[in-house]
Amino acid sequence: MPSKSVLEQKQAYVADLAEKLKNAAGGVLVDYKGISVEADTKLRKDLRENGVEYFVVKNTLLKRAAEIAGIEGLEPALSGTTAIALSAEDIIIAPKLLFKQTEAPDSTFAIKLGFIDGKVISKKLKLTQSFRPRRPCSLSSYSCFSLRFRELLSHSTRSQRRTKSSPLNCGAACDLLRTA
Repeated sequence: MPSKSVLEQKQAYVADLAEKLKNAAGGVLVDYKGISVEADTKLRKDLRENGVEYFVVKNTLLKRAAEIAGIEGLEPALSGTTAIALSAEDIIIAPKLLFKQTEAPDSTFAIKLGFIDGKVISKKLKLTQSFRPRRPCSLSSYSCFSLRFRELLSHSTRSQRRTKSSPLNCGAACDLLRTA
């Protein structure tokens, strides 16, 4: 059993992390295994310049912080090495920058899971990489961003590369969301 001071430090860390999760507009969990120091340094710089907070986190502490923050569904991604990228404003920039890292040659870096406003976004809905809103959407912009976020997640591993499908317009994306 940890000493009282270590336990207090961990409790303070979990409380701080829970607050960050609550205040984040979006977040991405990644498996950072296999990234070189040079690539990691560049990735951290790019994320920092775009207002994204990125750090390595212990799975158990993240699980407890997510429970406090009211985010359900992270458990399947909480194994192995985990880093988290949190953005307070832009929900697309973190997955976009992290996705670029997954495309690097010989990279085993992978996106595990993402969330927007405390709701976990799964990889089950696979969309094309070329999604661009082309007409007014009958659903909220949150839904369109959610679809774009899912799209980036669905192509996050080397085995799931882009397909040569036709672009998905916002109306078709909204129809997909209604049926998902």
